[in-house]
Amino acid sequence: MERVKLYLSLFFVMFCAVSFAQRTEYSIAPGYNQLNFTAPEPGTYTLEKYNLASNGNIIDAVGNKRQLHDLFDDKIVLLNFMYTTCTDVNGCPLATAVFHKVRNLLNKDPQLGKEVSLISMSFDPENDSPEVMKLYGYGTDKGVVDWNFLTTSSFEDLNPILDGYGQRILKEYDEEGNYIGSISHILRVFLIDKNKTVRNIYSVSYLHSDVLINDIKTLVDPRTKNGTIESSSLEPILVASDESLPNSLESILMASGASLAKPGDYKEGYTSKDYTTQAQSLERIGKATDLLAIATEKHLGLPELKTPDGTTLTREKIALGRKMFFDRRLSHTDTISCAICHVPEMGFAHNELRTAVGTEGRSVPRNAPTVLNVGLLARFFHDGRESSLEDQVWGPILNHDEMAIPSPGYLINKIKAIPDYNNQFEKAYGAPPNMDNISRAFAAYQYSLLSANSAFDRWYYGKEKNAISYEAQKGFEIFTGKGACVSCHLINDEFALFTDEKLHNTGIGYEASMYVEPPVKKLILAPGVEIDVDTSSYKDDSRFRDEIAPNDLGLYTITQDPNDRWKFRTPPLRNVAITAPYMHNGALSTLREVVEFYNKGGVKNEVLSPLMFPLNLSEKEVDYLVEFLKTLTGSNVDELILDAKAAPIGEISLNDPNWFHENKPRY
Repeated sequence: MERVKLYLSLFFVMFCAVSFAQRTEYSIAPGYNQLNFTAPEPGTYTLEKYNLASNGNIIDAVGNKRQLHDLFDDKIVLLNFMYTTCTDVNGCPLATAVFHKVRNLLNKDPQLGKEVSLISMSFDPENDSPEVMKLYGYGTDKGVVDWNFLTTSSFEDLNPILDGYGQRILKEYDEEGNYIGSISHILRVFLIDKNKTVRNIYSVSYLHSDVLINDIKTLVDPRTKNGTIESSSLEPILVASDESLPNSLESILMASGASLAKPGDYKEGYTSKDYTTQAQSLERIGKATDLLAIATEKHLGLPELKTPDGTTLTREKIALGRKMFFDRRLSHTDTISCAICHVPEMGFAHNELRTAVGTEGRSVPRNAPTVLNVGLLARFFHDGRESSLEDQVWGPILNHDEMAIPSPGYLINKIKAIPDYNNQFEKAYGAPPNMDNISRAFAAYQYSLLSANSAFDRWYYGKEKNAISYEAQKGFEIFTGKGACVSCHLINDEFALFTDEKLHNTGIGYEASMYVEPPVKKLILAPGVEIDVDTSSYKDDSRFRDEIAPNDLGLYTITQDPNDRWKFRTPPLRNVAITAPYMHNGALSTLREVVEFYNKGGVKNEVLSPLMFPLNLSEKEVDYLVEFLKTLTGSNVDELILDAKAAPIGEISLNDPNWFHENKPRY
């Protein structure tokens, strides 16, 4: 009788999911329907290598205790985490439905099917016993494809596996504290190759049998060498699921060679009612790299890294600085880290904000510049006020609008009280945390973020004739000739940082300071939905003055010399294609806007730089110059992004110092 009840329960769950999907086509995931774009042919793209697939203690559907890796059996594995009573149609039932489609397709191709194993693993060991999992998988044991239904003996065995795959679950309880059998989670399906390496991670939006089959075929194709080399002459864009990116972004990514660097949500065409979001997953699965090797090796196109006297880089120092760079606990409110503004996936800049946003949503008046190659510079901040990487770290840490730490001593005491920093400074620097080694640790990580060997470097310094396109070569001629860009963005015989490290008034700061709100202003509420706003309701309110026309005078705020008004540092141009928006205030959104700004000679004012004048470039010449700028992206950007994704982000725990914890700061 109990078995009949269980069968009926499982049937009811699946029936509800299918019937709901049929009745609400507008809201269900793509995996239930036909693919709405043409999937790229297998072998015409590569698949990234992420981390090794985690192992752990499991129980199979017949009650045998085994290791998860035992079931991989030298096959390509599709793994999903689920629980049998899930009723979210776009959750576990979706993964099960897609797996059924994949299984059916693979059974029709036995040669391919015998290379693949499907695994559905429960994260509800209290309710999903081996018998329940066996019933859930009833009827799937026919054909060449192995489909294993697994559980664990306890959460003690389950949690390390979930942690290894970056899966988080939240059990739901009623008002009396009783578990109601429902679990909140984010659906993820993992593609794992025969080397037990995760090669793709599918979310709800991209979980489709056609995509999965093509990815499997790509791994199996011997010409691709396990999905790392294309078997055709087509250029890789990203991975199969990103075929639908807008053409302009697609072309930039193809030209730059940095497939993982992109906005969290690309906003081109947002004003159109036909706009479609390209939101990226928030998952953090990466692969650590040897940052010390990157810091110490020669990079084509870059000068040798020279650290200050007394600074010797080691893996321990870089690892400590990397940990701190991503640690939100090192802000006053435990919410802001360096990486919140210098986002690795956005070129270690921030593609989605013109100016940075700090603690408690406070506005910062300037754009967050990239920290790639920052260790090679001699001046820091847009106004050039600091001259060492070690000194500059305290600026954002102590700034009330950024990380808002009250004092250096406060941060020192806080780090000492965070358990996972115990003995870390002693191992790296031979002393407990202090102002000197804290700044050195932050700097050590940033010294390792070197990126060059770009297409330009291979063409200009490596003498590879076909490394960049004809259009980019014409752009270089303009850059060094008619465009006069090289006057400030220097190129040396042996290397190029593309900056003179001086400060100039281009007029962009003057224009912002003199801005006056028009009587009526358009406000975008949603794609294709605009309204007119009467600005008289706020434009004369002193509280909004700095937001409307920030009076940022640049170098003048440091020197107090009137001739230094609106002077800002010449930014380096390496990786410029992936570090939008541009200028000290993020006022220009695209490379074309930047070129057009300089083409018109900037904005006239009484202290405009004499280097600013109209360039008289044609539309075609502007295009050429933009194409050249796209060639400046380093070849290891993806490697640095994946390394950053492997770093911890400082999840606050009850053991950390916070005013509502037992381990709170004592004063």
